[in-house]
Amino acid sequence: MSRVASRVVLMSAVLSLSACGYFDSRTAHKAQLAMIGMTSNDLQACAGAPDKVTTLNATTQLYQYAYKPSSTGAFSVNPFGLGAVSVTGNGSACTAIMRLDHNQVTEVHYTGDNDKMIGNDGVCTPLIRGCMRQPESTMRNVNGGPFGPVSAFGSPSIPAQSQSAVWSGPAAVLPATSTPGTAGAPAAAAAGTAATSAATTAGTATGTAIINRTATTSGAAQ
Repeated sequence: MSRVASRVVLMSAVLSLSACGYFDSRTAHKAQLAMIGMTSNDLQACAGAPDKVTTLNATTQLYQYAYKPSSTGAFSVNPFGLGAVSVTGNGSACTAIMRLDHNQVTEVHYTGDNDKMIGNDGVCTPLIRGCMRQPESTMRNVNGGPFGPVSAFGSPSIPAQSQSAVWSGPAAVLPATSTPGTAGAPAAAAAGTAATSAATTAGTATGTAIINRTATTSGAAQ
């Protein structure tokens, strides 16, 4: 195959993937890394004011951004009059939910009928596109080349959260660490200590979110 023909084939493949949502999915998942640590002010500067704000406690909020495309691209055909065949298009809606701890983004989730033909969460890309195209100074620099470090088919792992971001009560009574029927027992106390230690890794002893804004991520994914 000639060099020109190879380039044509490659370009056709890229255009096909773009049309089917592959790169939109990768952008949405990359945002789940890049937006960690950005301040509330920077988030609203590039994504706009949230559609809904839920206050969980004195230091933690949930921001929700909703998007509903005007068309999903679905259609149906009736070959030879034998019966209609439906072709599924893109998802019909996406809600981005962002947890903010001490006014910093600590995780980004997507929910809804939000997949495109190839990849997951591609419908959500317009919600974070402004931030990804023109990153704010408090966003992370995520490296890895055109095919890393995220996948189009799954979200990256959720970053560790501070204790105050995930629970409003004392660490010793965290549901995930307490032992049923042994409230106040040594096992529960030990579990609470472990939870506090884990929380300190994500923040300070008081639950303040500490984000390494200069961290870069490299690697390869699908």
